[in-house]
Amino acid sequence: MKNSLIITLDGHSACGKSTLAKMLSAKMGYKYIDTGAMYRAITLYFYENNFIDNKGLLKNQGLDFLEKIKIEFSELDSNGKSFVKLNGKIVESKIRNLTISNLVSEVSKYKSIRKKMVHIQQGYGRHGGLVMDGRDIGTVVFPNADVKFWITASPETRAKRRLAEMLDNGVKVELNDVVDNITRRDFEDENRKESPLLKPNGAIEIDNSNLSINQTLDLAMNHVNSILNKKT
Repeated sequence: MKNSLIITLDGHSACGKSTLAKMLSAKMGYKYIDTGAMYRAITLYFYENNFIDNKGLLKNQGLDFLEKIKIEFSELDSNGKSFVKLNGKIVESKIRNLTISNLVSEVSKYKSIRKKMVHIQQGYGRHGGLVMDGRDIGTVVFPNADVKFWITASPETRAKRRLAEMLDNGVKVELNDVVDNITRRDFEDENRKESPLLKPNGAIEIDNSNLSINQTLDLAMNHVNSILNKKT
């Protein structure tokens, strides 16, 4: 029973859902899928192949190349980590900068792109034992998931976390630029026509503005264990 659950985490940018999802998957022995990395990878493809114009908009002809784009994840490394691959190449080091962050909401609003991504994501859940985070996971990808979380934090907290993450990855950026990026992405994600960011029905809300990651994990695991106990 433990290995059959599907656990989803949704929330705004930089709310800590990916960090929590990775820790949950390690704790449970589940597969973890970072859907944000998938959208970043496909954005990277369009950016590197000049399918994004100087206004940051995706050119229509870019969609004609969707069938040539393969998004998958590497096998777990010695540290239990998996990395997103674009057409066979790991691209983690290329997708975390502010340029891709500023373009990903534009790319992810297209129905055909989201349909492709959702199809790939749902394939990972066929056998359960899955933790997946993103912006439409509990609403569109797995609306009947066993456990659905809505992770939130204050805008100030999210901006500081994203800044620290980017600096750790060697990306030089100012706090004001990160705040602008998060504010814009919030608006675009909440107002896009296809699969807008919404709190999933029945989702458990965790505001971690004033919680450490370990406190957040303990709180989430309490909810997961309560579901497991009901199923046994």
